[in-house]
Parts: sequence; C-alpha cells; structure tokens
Amino acid sequence: MILVRHGQTDWNRDRRIQGTTDIPLNDTGRAQAKDAGMSLRDAIGDAGPIIVSSDLSRANETARIIAGELGAAAPRVYPGLRERAYGDAEGATDAEFFARWGSWSNAVVPNAEDTEQVRVRALSALQQVDRDLRAEHAPTAQTVVVVTHGALIRQVLLHATGGSFPPPHEALPNAARYPLLMERDRLRYLEPVTV
Repeated sequence: MILVRHGQTDWNRDRRIQGTTDIPLNDTGRAQAKDAGMSLRDAIGDAGPIIVSSDLSRANETARIIAGELGAAAPRVYPGLRERAYGDAEGATDAEFFARWGSWSNAVVPNAEDTEQVRVRALSALQQVDRDLRAEHAPTAQTVVVVTHGALIRQVLLHATGGSFPPPHEALPNAARYPLLMERDRLRYLEPVTV
C-alpha cells in the first residue's frame, strides 16, 4: 500500500487551508501527479497496481493521472479517505489560522474534525480497501496506490510508527509517497519514497 498526497492546488500554493472544500489541481499539481506516476512505474514496474482515492477532486484527478501513467484501471473512490474537515478554518491562510486559533498542535477550531476522528476514519477506510481487495484477489497480494490528503496521511503515519513520524511541524509535500505494509489490521511504515 502506497499512500500518495494529491498534487498542488492554488490553495496549497497560497497556503490556504482546504479541508473538505473541493479545490481542483492546478497545472503544477497535474505535473506533480504525472511525475509521481512515472516514479511509481519505475518503482513497482508492471505489478498491475490498483488505484484508490478520496472523493475530493484534487485527489481523484491525481489518482486518474497516476493510473494513466501506470496503465491501471480508473481509481476506485472511497469517501472515508477525504481530507480532515477544518470547519471554520477552511479558506484561511496559515497566518490567519495562527492569529485566530494559535498553533496547529493545540488549536480548537469550531466545527473542525479532531485528529483522533481523522485517524479512526482513515484506518477504517484503509481496512475497507484492504478487505475489498482481499475479497477480489486472495490469495494473491495486490499493490494499491491510495491517493489522499496531507492531514489524513499524517494520522496514518503517526499510527503506523507509534508517533515517531512525521515530526510535528514537518509538512508533507504534494505528490509525496509513503509505503506501508498492511498485514491483517496492522500497518507498518516501510521507508520514505522521495519525490
């Protein structure tokens, strides 16, 4: 299982909080998605990966571009993979966020999903992906590319590493890839894959 953050949007570029606001990729994001697809093709060869994504357009378009580069079927959509809902902070710049709610680590934003809710939702969605693929392909293991969002990936990685990665203030780059091994209900982070 390889988690991939979607490509850049105008709001990423402008350092605005997107959350569940459905902002499309920009041209830079499309180029990042194409590069990610080519890099994944080099890394996994003709393993015939299955591509899944969040239902938000920036993740789904990234997934479609990657699928095209890999010669894979159109992505399957899992709404449980969507970005953290940031409530009243959606649309704010990072500077506006800090001025209004303080640091990321202890901010209480009205109508926002808390990190534990994101983690539970993310793990449940990944387990559903795993169950679906096992039901269709067992006993053969499948490589799955999961195109999703930064806050969700962060929670999955923190879970898989016992809280040791990523560091609290390290941003996850657009189109970055993070390989995991799912064994039953256990996730193990393998190693970073550079962009």
